Amino acid sequence: MFTLEHITSLEQSIKKSRFIAVAGPVASEQEAKTFMAAHSDPNANHNCWAWRVSQTYRFSDDGEPSGTAGKPILQAIDRLELDYVAVVVLRWFGGVLLGSGGLGRAYGGTAAACLRAAKRIEIVPVQEATIFVPFSDLALVKARLSSASGVQIRNESFTEAGVTITADLPKAAAQLIIQMITDITREGASVAVKE
Repeated sequence: MFTLEHITSLEQSIKKSRFIAVAGPVASEQEAKTFMAAHSDPNANHNCWAWRVSQTYRFSDDGEPSGTAGKPILQAIDRLELDYVAVVVLRWFGGVLLGSGGLGRAYGGTAAACLRAAKRIEIVPVQEATIFVPFSDLALVKARLSSASGVQIRNESFTEAGVTITADLPKAAAQLIIQMITDITREGASVAVKE
């Protein structure tokens, strides 16, 4: 699965109607709602949208005939294997009726073109780990964590005996990274992983 690196927009005219799609990454349902509000235009005839955050998704036809706008936008997100993404497609009516099939192609096609134009990044599943490291091994452990692909150190807290590091480890490599920490500290470090 992939998400978007940053917000992207695309405009096209279809039978005299103007369509503008704006797509961007969102981390939660609340962020998706905020994204929709920020990128909707009250002057547009329709502000149709869809978003997906893991297994949760929503879409809106915003006054277009049922199933002709929001659902095709969501289908564009799903076809491109995207997650944690929101898309709003604005339409200014140009006087030519598109019909339900034409509307679906216009909204879904504009959303898909915008999403294809956006820079995508792979979503790497992670596990949160809490790592206690004695001061004597701290420099080596941090160097190895920094060089390990996909590891994100989120926090460090110092105690009298050492440092507790909170990090996100890529799930696929988590056990190897834990073993590496145990080996280089000669079992002086302790690692707890949240399941």
